[in-house]
Amino acid sequence: MPAIAVALAVLGAALFAGAAVLQHREVADLYGEPLPRERVLSLRRLARIARRPGWLAGFGLAGGGTIVHAIALALAPLRLVQPIGVLAVPVAVLLSSLRLRRVPGRSVLLGVALTMAGVAVFVAASVGATSGNPPPPGSTLPTTLIVGGIVLALGMGGLAVGGWLRCVACATAGATAFGLLSALMRVIFQELAAGDSRWYEPPVLGAAASAVVALVVGGWLVQQAYPSGPPEVVVACLTVVDPIVAVLLGALLLGEGADTPVATWFLLGGAALAASAGVLVLARLHPDAVAARTARTAPSTLPEPSRGTAQ
Repeated sequence: MPAIAVALAVLGAALFAGAAVLQHREVADLYGEPLPRERVLSLRRLARIARRPGWLAGFGLAGGGTIVHAIALALAPLRLVQPIGVLAVPVAVLLSSLRLRRVPGRSVLLGVALTMAGVAVFVAASVGATSGNPPPPGSTLPTTLIVGGIVLALGMGGLAVGGWLRCVACATAGATAFGLLSALMRVIFQELAAGDSRWYEPPVLGAAASAVVALVVGGWLVQQAYPSGPPEVVVACLTVVDPIVAVLLGALLLGEGADTPVATWFLLGGAALAASAGVLVLARLHPDAVAARTARTAPSTLPEPSRGTAQ
């Protein structure tokens, strides 16, 4: 079962990368970065984007990735399945390079290498994780509310700024929501597998409703990140933050990896820091991010109006 779960997670990562590149292209081509006074892409604009064939194709890929990822979560612990999504980063870099006919620079490759190395160590240290048990009664709701508050804070902070900070903050908020989504899906599978709850009982229905909200909110936040940064940065945020959140929730709610030695947890923390550093390198040094900063700080080339000219 773990081998099948890993294969499905790899397929899901490729589908998510394709979805990110396609949807980013449609959002960026249609609107570019929002004006400073325009803090969000409005629902009207998002509805217009959603009618474009490329965005719809990306939505289909994301839907397929979600399905195979859900199956993988039913077969293996969160600590094994979630980090494999980092493979979406090199796939996104490759797809973007092919689309733009541009060879990735050293800064991009450095960011990808740091991100992949960090998550690879995370996966290697998680292979022997125990599969866990259903969560204690009453623990899912407060945990969901706490994570939801973190998502809200990150999202509001991201929408209040611009440039690469908005991209990273909104993508991180979306990734946190998706990490919660994966944890809730695993909770549902564990509840049903243990026979503690039926699909129509409150613990399962409540987790399912929360998962739907996390999916919608996470998707909306990711769309807000696309105009402010390249797809590689968005994908990197998703594939780093999502597994970290999911793994922590898996440990807290389900007891996955409860027998993990303290030294291994320190190793996991170091791997997470390395992967996060890779995301920051991509966000700051990606050619698209550098070009955007240069454009914002360059002096205007428009002639100054004369004193006698009407404003």
